[in-house]
Amino acid sequence: MNITEQIQNEIAQLIAGNETYDTYQPQWKYLLESYIGGKEYREARHLTRYQLENDAEYQARLNTTPLENHCASVISVYKSFLFRNPPVRDYGSIANLPELEDFIRDADLDGRSIDSFMKDVATYASIFGHSWILVTQPDTGAQTRGEQRAMGVRPYVSVLTPLAVLDWSWTRSPSGRYELDYLKYLEDINGSIRTIKKWTKEEIKTYIVDVEKSLIAEETVETNQLGIIPAVCAYNIRSVMRGIGVSDITDIADAQKFIYNATSEVEQSIRINTHPSIVTTPECNVGTGSGALIHMPEGLDPGLKPYLLEFNGASVDSIYQSIKHTIDAIDKMANTGAVRATESRTMSGVAMETEFQLLNAKLSEKADAIELAEEQMWKIWCMYMGYNWDGNVDYPGSFNIRDTGAEIAQLKTAKESSASPIVAKEIDKQILEWMEVDDDVLEKLEEQHPTTTPETRTAHIQQMIMEGYTDAQILQIHPEITQADIDSAKQALLTSEGANDE
Repeated sequence: MNITEQIQNEIAQLIAGNETYDTYQPQWKYLLESYIGGKEYREARHLTRYQLENDAEYQARLNTTPLENHCASVISVYKSFLFRNPPVRDYGSIANLPELEDFIRDADLDGRSIDSFMKDVATYASIFGHSWILVTQPDTGAQTRGEQRAMGVRPYVSVLTPLAVLDWSWTRSPSGRYELDYLKYLEDINGSIRTIKKWTKEEIKTYIVDVEKSLIAEETVETNQLGIIPAVCAYNIRSVMRGIGVSDITDIADAQKFIYNATSEVEQSIRINTHPSIVTTPECNVGTGSGALIHMPEGLDPGLKPYLLEFNGASVDSIYQSIKHTIDAIDKMANTGAVRATESRTMSGVAMETEFQLLNAKLSEKADAIELAEEQMWKIWCMYMGYNWDGNVDYPGSFNIRDTGAEIAQLKTAKESSASPIVAKEIDKQILEWMEVDDDVLEKLEEQHPTTTPETRTAHIQQMIMEGYTDAQILQIHPEITQADIDSAKQALLTSEGANDE
């Protein structure tokens, strides 16, 4: 083997993934295309090609077929619930470090805050089943923390998709814990130039490879400061294989592809119905467009005259019914039927509550996974700073997913059917709580308008009248007050004002 072949083999090994990567890479690429949609999905050619369809016809069908992106919709729903309320972080002994404030504001040295960064980590984990968090710090040769601060050096984080992580391995430590002992990933692609990094517990190797010229342009070796590989595998849901997670959209992507192809069939069916094919001989001159003329040669056999080819395929309605069924199946798989509904669904209260509970359980599991990944990330960050992580990260563990409109309607019915002022007052309080009115406001309302008794009722009504409240407003605020009470209070007020005038 000559030198050229040795270099080519070395480059091939550098940019190649391990066996697990090669197995999952096509699936990961498909999931990413399904999430992104648009041009990437069209260029991936997930539209089934007809037999005898030429390239121009297939490309025209690709250009006219829209994609209903359910993968992006489902992940967006999950992300909106997960990060509706930000996580609560207790930084412990590192709370007063000046580097911490800068890191929270710009976690990846690219302008993303720690919350925005973790959203991206959770998004990629939903798509692929897992993503990687890499915590690094430039080796500037500084000897003390003061020198590093003067140079503006601090740890920062990067998110890696499974498509970029080419090789990895774990070993079990004497304590029984699995530790990452090797990581190779593609750091950057710039034309034909590839930047590849290899991490071990002892050193960090960086290769800059030109794949067109088949040469290694640069190779550098650094000492690993930490003695560990500062990478965290952030799972969406753990699978049976270490380093591989379970995606939220594996089955949804297949259903989305079916809808994509069915939508193309709808367009083709409409086109054939409105513009049927004409069967004719080569000698006939057939015009196009509405009212066009067809010139037949003289002496043409009557049995060869042009005719329209009737379309007897599936109706558009049956295709739409199939699409609707598939969308319902997606909502069942994702437990988002009540959340993503665009029209009123005929679901019982029990069925809707059950679906909300299933979605809540799924979101809680995802929150626990992202919380664990962030805790591990902070441990590595603290190691760079010379501290032990003694803080805590707490993501929401329960998500209050309820059909508030239906419950308020039920309470309104209960309020109208109940004659008890105490019940009515409690119902009003629950409605205000669902409106997310602050506790201070609730206490203030309670102080301004406490439940009246027969002894205090008249005086309270007179006070509200003088403050400008109408009869309807008084009755709405105080269910225990009747119109007769208001009329009596008004009469007493007029009598009192008349006595004062005298």
